[in-house]
Amino acid sequence: AMAHMIGDPAVRNRGTIGGSISNNDPAADYPAALVGLGATVQTTKRQIAADDFFTGIFETALEPAEIVTAVRFPKPQTACYQKFRNPASRYAIVGVFVARTSAGVRVAVAGAGPCVFRVPEMEAALARNFAADAIKDITIPQDGLNSDIHASAEYRAHLVGVMARRAVTGCG
Repeated sequence: AMAHMIGDPAVRNRGTIGGSISNNDPAADYPAALVGLGATVQTTKRQIAADDFFTGIFETALEPAEIVTAVRFPKPQTACYQKFRNPASRYAIVGVFVARTSAGVRVAVAGAGPCVFRVPEMEAALARNFAADAIKDITIPQDGLNSDIHASAEYRAHLVGVMARRAVTGCG
């Protein structure tokens, strides 16, 4: 459901999920899906939980000569990804992936910080009441968020809440 939102036609037709997650661009979309769904990354050497795979800006837990060979996603009960994209690159200025699985609710954010991150306060609120109104009063601290010519940290913090509510609504 989110593949049509990734990059441009050249990227969608030639790029790979493994390549995208190994690069770990802060504004890439697939890391949010992996973390949002609690995926597992299979490499030539081991299995790595998505929560542990993305370690920093353009950094992952991959070791030298280790290659991603597969990604395993649990099937969610419902999930949705919403992003506020850069009009030229289509990268996420902020993207939020919300998923409800048998293990609980997960909220993953791309584009706002140095790498994908979860929002435990939103997850807890949505576990109690899976509705956009349940997270309307949760604010994201702007400390540590990206700030550049595309959006300030303050604006990105605001967008996390907006995109999260849209993603919850999109879950149906």
